Amino acid sequence: MTIMPFLLFAFVASITPGPTNILVLTNSQHYGVRATLPALISGCMAASMIVLVSGAGAGELLRQYPLVRQLMSWAGVLWLSWMSWQLFTAPAANLSGKSHRRFTARAAALLQVINPKTWMMALAVVSLFAPTGAHVLKDVALMALWFLLISVACLFCWAVLGRAVNQLFRTTVAMVRFQRLMALCLLVSAWAGMLA
Repeated sequence: MTIMPFLLFAFVASITPGPTNILVLTNSQHYGVRATLPALISGCMAASMIVLVSGAGAGELLRQYPLVRQLMSWAGVLWLSWMSWQLFTAPAANLSGKSHRRFTARAAALLQVINPKTWMMALAVVSLFAPTGAHVLKDVALMALWFLLISVACLFCWAVLGRAVNQLFRTTVAMVRFQRLMALCLLVSAWAGMLA
C-alpha cells in the first residue's frame, strides 16, 4: 500500500461536509469546542472501526448482500432527515440557550453505523487501498489508525468553525438562518449519499 494516496483520501473523506461534520459544527456552536470533543472523538473512532471491520471482511458481506446495505442506508437517511427537521424547526430561544439537544458521543458513534457516507468511504478504502500481503489485518489496522488521526484533526477544524459561527452571526435572526442552512445541508448530505 502506498501511504500518501491513502492519507489524501482519508483527508478528503473526513474534511468534506457530511452529516457528522455538520452536527459537530452546530454542537460546537452551541456548547463550545471542549464540550464537542467527546462526540467528535467517538464519531471518529466509530468510523475508524468501520474501516477496520470492512477490511477484516464485513465489507465483503455488504457487497454480497445489497439488501442489507440498502436497509442500513434507508435507516440512516430517515434518521438524518428527522435530525435535520429538528435543527430546522428549533425556535430562536433554543439557539442561544442550552436547551438545544446535544450531539452526544453515543449518537456520534451510532451515526457512523447508519451513515451511508461512512460505509461507502470504508468500502472505498478497502477496495482501493487494502493491502494484499502476509499481514493484511495488521496493515488494515494501521490504515484504521491513520484514518482515526486524520479524521480527528479534520473534525476538530469543523468544531473550531462552529465556535467561530457565534462571532459571525450575532443576532437571533442570523443564528436562526444559519441553523436552518445547516439543517438543509444535513438533509442534502444524507440524501446525496443515498441517491449517489
